Amino acid sequence: MSLHVVVIGAGIVGAASALALLEDGHRVTILDPGPPGGIQAASYGNGCWISPASIIPMSMPGLWKKIPGYLTDPLGPLTIRWQALPSLLPWLVRFVWAGASVSRVERTARHLAELLRDAPGRHRALAARAGMEEMIEQRGLLYLYPSRADFEAEALAWRLRRDNGLAWTELDEDELRQTEPELDRRYRFAVRLDAGGHCVDPGSYVAGLVAYAQSLGAEFVSGRASGFDIRDGRLRAVRIDAGAIACDRAVISAGIASAALAWAAGDKVPLVSERGYHVVVAGPEGSLRTPAMPSDGKMALTPMAQGMRAAGQVELSTTNAAPDWRRADILLRHLQSTLPALPRDIPAERVRRWMGHRPSTPDGLPVVGLSRASADIVYAFGHGHVGLASGPMTGTLVADLIGGRVPGCDVSAFSARRF
Repeated sequence: MSLHVVVIGAGIVGAASALALLEDGHRVTILDPGPPGGIQAASYGNGCWISPASIIPMSMPGLWKKIPGYLTDPLGPLTIRWQALPSLLPWLVRFVWAGASVSRVERTARHLAELLRDAPGRHRALAARAGMEEMIEQRGLLYLYPSRADFEAEALAWRLRRDNGLAWTELDEDELRQTEPELDRRYRFAVRLDAGGHCVDPGSYVAGLVAYAQSLGAEFVSGRASGFDIRDGRLRAVRIDAGAIACDRAVISAGIASAALAWAAGDKVPLVSERGYHVVVAGPEGSLRTPAMPSDGKMALTPMAQGMRAAGQVELSTTNAAPDWRRADILLRHLQSTLPALPRDIPAERVRRWMGHRPSTPDGLPVVGLSRASADIVYAFGHGHVGLASGPMTGTLVADLIGGRVPGCDVSAFSARRF
């Protein structure tokens, strides 16, 4: 049965959902206040990685011991702005509890693996349908370490990956030097994940997917969803600033704005912004052949269409707090130290800085499923660090739920009711 579905949000999850729904024969309206793939979106500024290995939650056993340091060090890889602590405290308690035991993180990794399995292949197929094959590359991904001992210090994370079917190749110092000759020599050991891929321009990719959806009949409406018209459990319309859009179903995939919409649909979801930063150096004197993540920086270093991007950092704060651009400068300095050919004084016009909002739940799992107020409203948000990689699979799950089919993986773990 053909339905009119309003997809709220034009990021990667919204775009993939819209395309999956169009393939099912539904009429689709995509609603977003900003341009698809625009600078305002998390889909624009991510690390470009499409990695089946991104199954390790942020919260791991022993994390609680580090929280005082996160509060006192404003420039660490993860920081908590103390001014926001009162509002963040309930989320932080859940966050620490989610990683309090190995069994808990094993469960999280297992469910994330369901979302990320064959993520590069799903993206290649999606890009091919939209005529954008050049957007997705699969050259593998490198995890860099100063030594094998540093790699072994992350034994739990790599054991979780192995347990979920991932394989990798270890590179010694000579092999690493042959693979990445411009890399700083402090890295003497690496792991190569051949199954990993990356997107060369996430913003343009998402914009292209929405344009492709429009070519198939989807309508794009520039506006902000404010709530829903629900009568006797059935959705009648999505309310927007300028009125309402009558529809049969709605998908909430609005990034950090999704929590307020979920509340309007009957569910209180603890969603905060893990504010992330990136820098892009245009025309870099040094580059990488393969996207890499140094263990001493925990940031994604990715060659892309606009230059070399360094993306990462986690800053827990309110969504309206001003950016701390010192955090972008940390990324730039680490990029320079990883690629010694980059000059120390790169002209300002060649460096672009960005800050955005990762919509993150405390347990590291997204929210995918039906709302409490109406089965006509489907959730697809809260993907945190895996939004890009999990976009196509999430879109398929959304289409399954709206089409009344059994989803391709167990979505009960992603239900909003778990909170």
